[in-house]
Amino acid sequence: MTRFAWAQFRPQALVGVGGLVVVAVVLAVTGPHLAHVYATNVANCSAHRDCATVSAALAQTDKSLRTWLGALVIVVPALIGMFWGAPLVAAELETGTYRLVWAQSVTRTRWLATKLGVVGLASMAVAGLLSLIVTWWASPVDRASMNVFGTFDQRDIVPVGYAAFAFALGVSAGALARRVTPAIATTLVSFVVARVAFSQLVQPHLIGPVLRHLALNPATTGYGSSGLLLFGSGPATLEPSAPDIPNAWVISIQIVDKAGRALSSKVLKDNCPLLGQGGPGTAGGHSNGPAPAGAVQVLRDCVDRLGATHHELVAYQPASRYWALQWYELAIYLAATLVLGASCVWWVRRRLA
Repeated sequence: MTRFAWAQFRPQALVGVGGLVVVAVVLAVTGPHLAHVYATNVANCSAHRDCATVSAALAQTDKSLRTWLGALVIVVPALIGMFWGAPLVAAELETGTYRLVWAQSVTRTRWLATKLGVVGLASMAVAGLLSLIVTWWASPVDRASMNVFGTFDQRDIVPVGYAAFAFALGVSAGALARRVTPAIATTLVSFVVARVAFSQLVQPHLIGPVLRHLALNPATTGYGSSGLLLFGSGPATLEPSAPDIPNAWVISIQIVDKAGRALSSKVLKDNCPLLGQGGPGTAGGHSNGPAPAGAVQVLRDCVDRLGATHHELVAYQPASRYWALQWYELAIYLAATLVLGASCVWWVRRRLA
């Protein structure tokens, strides 16, 4: 049965291997130059005190290629789910060949479990190898940028979990839809929704963030409004700048009082009545160009006044938690994969005629 499953999957496997070879050749050609630029310009920049300049120059090296590679690592798991997972069961049901397959000595459970194992492991291998070579190639830029969380979902081991989950999601969609095209569409939509929901609602809270309390700084605190432009501006608020924490993932920045309550628009208006009124000498009176001196002074006086009762609260994940978050996220996606796989086996065995 394993040989049969591999024989059926061989064309898709050859496409996956061919794509990996092409990417590997491109990165093998361009990677040494990127590493050379880092070694000659960035590695010893502290001695010349121009790290910001040379790091910015390195970030522009092969920038288009780096953008495409990042998109490729994100897209490949979705493609695996759509074109390797969705047709696995749906194609058999749509063409009616399942009647012949399930009439043989191999049981439905063994047939599906074998195909899930062969194609699922191949999916994880393709995504893992792609992530490995992209992580190696981009490592000089990642070290220079000091922002490891900026490409968290494009590096190391989490793409393996995304590919496994997308594949199992595709198989599940195919078993339920019984048609390849609806299964492909369902897989794409479901995968995108799951990834966005996880990154927004779950990922920041896998480990409780570190909290840092900072005094309000009039020189780095701005003024704006919250809300989406599509629905109009929200209430006015002060906007403190993010602190310089190398390689950290800043989750949120708030202004809170000593009891931990967020700065409300009412408190802001009561303490800073001139802020944002518009007109000469006030903050918010000019939307283009540099703010006038009077507006800047109003803003700074406001921050000074609020600084007596409020402070800046920064929630962030330090760089030391990078690998813990990678393993936690991988474990969650693999657990979801196992649940989906078991559900598919049960559905094929019990519900499909």
